[in-house]
Amino acid sequence: MAQQTFISYFRVSTEKQGRSGLGLEAQQQAVSAYLDAHPGKVLASFVEVESGKRSDRPELAKALAACKLKGATLIVAKLDRLARNARFLLSVVEGTGEGGVVFCDMPQIPAGPVGKFLVTQMAAVGELEAGLISARTKAALAAAKARGRVLGGYRGGPKADPARAAEVRIQQADAFAARVRPLVDDLQSQGLSLRQIAARLTEEGVETARGGAWTADAVRRVMLRGARS
Repeated sequence: MAQQTFISYFRVSTEKQGRSGLGLEAQQQAVSAYLDAHPGKVLASFVEVESGKRSDRPELAKALAACKLKGATLIVAKLDRLARNARFLLSVVEGTGEGGVVFCDMPQIPAGPVGKFLVTQMAAVGELEAGLISARTKAALAAAKARGRVLGGYRGGPKADPARAAEVRIQQADAFAARVRPLVDDLQSQGLSLRQIAARLTEEGVETARGGAWTADAVRRVMLRGARS
């Protein structure tokens, strides 16, 4: 019996994740674990640095071409690393050729017609979930703006009372955490790590209290403040 062959595809959302290995290493470990249980040979690997919302992915195109050329199966660590758009996902699944595609987080799904149907249904649910999270994020930001809340820190003058300034900063931080915590809880309920939650918040355009990008520590601070409130 011929050994099954694979073409692996990995995707990270930012250049920083690509350079540091954040997210990429976990995907590689997932593929390795799958191959331990389902022996096969990886003929080539492709890494994409691109948002999951974009469909123009040159590395994915190369991976699909390699699958067709070599009759290999596309292997992806997680469904959401490939796509969150149901229509795009189906086009990719159909574009892999006879080898099909397998997802390490869903090894029970076959690569044939039944697998295509199941993957499409799951992608539709994932697309709906992503849309709901985005809508909640936009609604939370709009509500904050409507209330005239300032998301930055306290900016008292040179003669401001230090004790009062510290008190105001604490109040603002607590209020910000209370507004963002529901979004964090939604993402955490999906099983995302702190780093993954930070990446998703940044990708959705949600800024930190100081107007910067999210980090795992920033997410942790919001969760701790939310727990106290």
